[in-house]
Amino acid sequence: MSSALHTQARAWAQVLRLPFRQQRWRGQSGEFQGTGVGSSLDFQDHRVYLPGDDPRQINWQAYARTGTYTMKQYREEVRPLVDLILDVSESMTAYPAKRQRVLELLAYGIAASLQTGATVRCFAVRGSQVLPLEVEAVLSDRWETEVAKLPPSADPPALNRLPLRAGSLRLLISDLLFPTEPEPLLAQLSVRHGRALILVPHAAQEGHPAWDGNYEFVDAETQVPHEHRVEPDLLQRYLLAYTRHFDLWKAAALKHGIPLARVAAEPDFLTALRTEAVIAGVVVSE
Repeated sequence: MSSALHTQARAWAQVLRLPFRQQRWRGQSGEFQGTGVGSSLDFQDHRVYLPGDDPRQINWQAYARTGTYTMKQYREEVRPLVDLILDVSESMTAYPAKRQRVLELLAYGIAASLQTGATVRCFAVRGSQVLPLEVEAVLSDRWETEVAKLPPSADPPALNRLPLRAGSLRLLISDLLFPTEPEPLLAQLSVRHGRALILVPHAAQEGHPAWDGNYEFVDAETQVPHEHRVEPDLLQRYLLAYTRHFDLWKAAALKHGIPLARVAAEPDFLTALRTEAVIAGVVVSE
């Protein structure tokens, strides 16, 4: 992954941001509101003084009026936790434009997280295989060499094998092209009080293929070839199944309260992201 792409991703992240301010956080000191109390400038409440409390937080004006020691409480400021999950099934790189869009989404996800001071962890997942990725490795091209060593798999990503942190923001980048019901995977994204977002890269050749006649298809995940003759009725059935597949994912994601947006590979990045992701709430516009 080139340094030029990461520079570009940082610029994109200044225009469209991840929705960090829509969640309460637990974690290290930072700029976002947490679920506890701390020493920020955001006043929250008063409470009775207890032995051992910091006397600097005593409300002396209230003491002068009432003769009772009370403490000022301020909203804790914390750093968000981001668990970024990249589906590295072979279909994610089936077309050059789609592969490039996947790299752009990965770079954007990291840039949009780091610019807030978030603590970021990355995972590459292919079927049951989970590969933790150091952020520094993702900022270079070393991670792709490691991913290439993972065995092929047609199974959905085993999110239950991921050490997702409690209360983290989970950003899943996946084309969702696997034969499984959405519910189990979506439920895994929400465990331990996490909040999930899903970005779905797709290529025009997948949703609007121009097939007509005899073809030798190659399964993107297993690389197994198979021959088919594509007649208009078969093509129509494919198009209906493709549309129904993503309608099911969108309906299930809505049920779970998980913003999901498809991101086309062909337009420029910001245009592609704005098409669905802003409306769905996956990203927010400044």
